[in-house]
Amino acid sequence: MNHRGKKFVASYSGGKDSLLAIYRAIQMGMEPVALIITFNTDRNESWFHGVPEKVLQEVSKSLNIPIRLIRTSGEEYAQNFEKELLLQQGNGVEVCIFGDIDIEEHLEWCAKRCEAVGIEAFFPLWKEERRALVEEFIKVGFKANITVVDTTRLSEKHLGKCLSAKIISSIVLEGADACGENGEYHTFVSDGPLFSYPVPFAYKDKVYSNQYAILPIQTKV
Repeated sequence: MNHRGKKFVASYSGGKDSLLAIYRAIQMGMEPVALIITFNTDRNESWFHGVPEKVLQEVSKSLNIPIRLIRTSGEEYAQNFEKELLLQQGNGVEVCIFGDIDIEEHLEWCAKRCEAVGIEAFFPLWKEERRALVEEFIKVGFKANITVVDTTRLSEKHLGKCLSAKIISSIVLEGADACGENGEYHTFVSDGPLFSYPVPFAYKDKVYSNQYAILPIQTKV
């Protein structure tokens, strides 16, 4: 299917896979209208990757793409996601981009949300080799730092590291997935070919939540 010229929103997490999917969509000639990100109203940060609102505002400025926060609790998560898609459809959006790679449950959830409002769900990275994707991400010039590590799957020494060929090799040597697709790690992307300037951020003190070691990020003072 030819997507050139189509307006899209993207399900943005702050991490590497969503940025690579957005990058590919733009390279295909698609037009970004907004990035949508679910925002945890209980913790006052984005769901899953824990990015605070002020950092997201800086990302929006650097990318020159509006970021729409879907402020939601867990109970109304799917419903509020669909509401935002419906709103964006009114802005001429025909497609929603997702950065999922090969987990069928994720594909089904995303497809259902889009089907409910009559928008096409598009997965530019779908079924591609995981390590090749993260290597492409690094090669085109994106910069991502590891902000969350599942310590039952990956050693804590990787926390805070910038993704590189060396770090990916270290991850793989420990038996973890190069792309972290099984939840071994999460990243925050602060620079790359879509950014007009590097997004400044700083780490807060390390925290632990169950088996996860986390370096929360904040705006750089």
